[in-house]
Amino acid sequence: MSSSETAVARGGALVTRVRRGVRHPANWLQLARFSAVGATGYVVNLATFTLCLKQLGLDYRLAATAAFLVAVTSNFVWNRRWTFEPSPRARHMQALRFFAVSAAAFAFSVALLQLLVEPGGLPHVLAQALSVAAATPVTFAGNKLWTFA
Repeated sequence: MSSSETAVARGGALVTRVRRGVRHPANWLQLARFSAVGATGYVVNLATFTLCLKQLGLDYRLAATAAFLVAVTSNFVWNRRWTFEPSPRARHMQALRFFAVSAAAFAFSVALLQLLVEPGGLPHVLAQALSVAAATPVTFAGNKLWTFA
């Protein structure tokens, strides 16, 4: 089997896995829990961002980085304990994977933030709110399929 045929087979397996997953009510409950944790993290992120921006006078990109670090820590703890239930996998491995997924989502969100602020002209806090929300599906999929699988 060529590498392109292998990639297609893996993609088909992922689609099949996703189709099976959406049929199980437990996965929808898990999504609701993930969303609740995410909503809390979203508030933590925006509050930290606003504090760093308005009170500490940080550049909006540095404020976004600080907000990310605070929120990702909170989200990992709550997702591991409540959303995905601890697995036998070592906590440090899950933390590394969670951070990798979150860092990828953060890279996307900070690029979008800069686009919304610089050429877009949106206020910083609104741009942060939109960019973090846009990155949410990436974090759920990555954590569901890799970090806490």
